[in-house]
Amino acid sequence: MSAVDSNAGIAHSTKDAIAGSTIALATRGLSRSFGSLVVARDIELNLPVGARYALIGPNGAGKTTLINLMTGMLPPNQGQIILGGEDITALSPQARVKRGLARTFQINSLFAHLNPLEAVTLAVCERRGISSRFWQNVAVNKDAIEEAYEILAKLKLGDVAYQTTRELPYGRQRLLEIALALATKPKVLLLDEPAAGVPQEESGDIFEVVAGLSNDLTLLFIEHDMHVVFRFATHIIVLVGGTVFTEGTPAEISADPGVREVYLGKRHHG
Repeated sequence: MSAVDSNAGIAHSTKDAIAGSTIALATRGLSRSFGSLVVARDIELNLPVGARYALIGPNGAGKTTLINLMTGMLPPNQGQIILGGEDITALSPQARVKRGLARTFQINSLFAHLNPLEAVTLAVCERRGISSRFWQNVAVNKDAIEEAYEILAKLKLGDVAYQTTRELPYGRQRLLEIALALATKPKVLLLDEPAAGVPQEESGDIFEVVAGLSNDLTLLFIEHDMHVVFRFATHIIVLVGGTVFTEGTPAEISADPGVREVYLGKRHHG
């Protein structure tokens, strides 16, 4: 089979993978190992446009590794990543961002001296290719500033737009990480424990804001708090030992005795 035929087959199977849905992001046979240590084995995922999917699993299951593979931070040994029907496996992380695939990073040190409006405006300017002129003439970047403020307002950060980032409560800093990712105008957003380190009573607030984002935006988030997962995810993927153990609706996952066994440590997968 030629590369053209192969790619056509990928796009066709990806679009048909979930009846009635257009697939925003998919993986095919995605595998990665470090010597004899297998961290991802033959992972097949389909994320429909507008999905709110959760990725769960015991510690060491390979959840962050999978996000690193999807975003190009880690190359696979085998398999493919398909974004909007296009094979992006060979693209750099930066090129994937430009195609619409973004993830969150902790920004405490990176933008600690800026306020949220400055930080998000800089990210908007970077996307527009005018970041080198950001500090020279703020008036020229009026549109970028307005776009940045709209993003902050969506995430309920408008009231702290002018506070120094390092002085923000930690939960607000985590929301700012999401704002920076949204500044790239992603089609798919990967959130690696967006509420980690945030007091439990505040973590729901973060997900309330995330849940209110555009229905055109596809979300995949890693989260350990099962209350949050079952409240906000429409579909749950259970990863164990670098493989997909099972997936389904929250009701299906909740009723699956195998998932309970995995979390209680009664079942082991290499």
